[in-house]
Amino acid sequence: MEESTATAGSADLSDSAAEANAGAKADAGARALDADEKTLRRAIELLFFAYRDFTGEADGLLARYGFGRAHHRVIYFVGRHPGLGVSELLAILKITKQSLARVLGQLVDGGFVVQRPDAGDRRRRRLYLTAEAEALERTLTERQAELIAAAYRQAGPAAAQGFAAVLREIVNSKDRRRFDDP
Repeated sequence: MEESTATAGSADLSDSAAEANAGAKADAGARALDADEKTLRRAIELLFFAYRDFTGEADGLLARYGFGRAHHRVIYFVGRHPGLGVSELLAILKITKQSLARVLGQLVDGGFVVQRPDAGDRRRRRLYLTAEAEALERTLTERQAELIAAAYRQAGPAAAQGFAAVLREIVNSKDRRRFDDP
């Protein structure tokens, strides 16, 4: 009986040693992250400020129509992919059907988006921008593209490629495929 207690005690010691070793490795990993926390926090703040400035002018223009960022995203993606299905748009935006229905309803009622039945399945609706929405989308996109182009020119080609690579890696892996080269 004493032998089994001694064996069990040895097992407890080796388990404790393994836990201590794992804890030490976790602490070392945490310290490495802490050492870089300033850099990571700076990147987070840069993203916040860049997004604020990237969307600021668009927000002002959209407000003239009584629209917000959700309307902008719908207009952008429907303009980029004419005939986009509602379910496909839901998958891109990752919003609820109820939220999309509200925004889409406003865009349809306002004469910015038209819905047409799918030729192969009349239950499915395909989305298209009207001429007015196409002009709005073009204006919004041109202004945002100018902002990005100016930043690319300022930072240089290598920085632009690095920025695109970082953004791509932030995007979830399922959606990341959208940006794979054909």
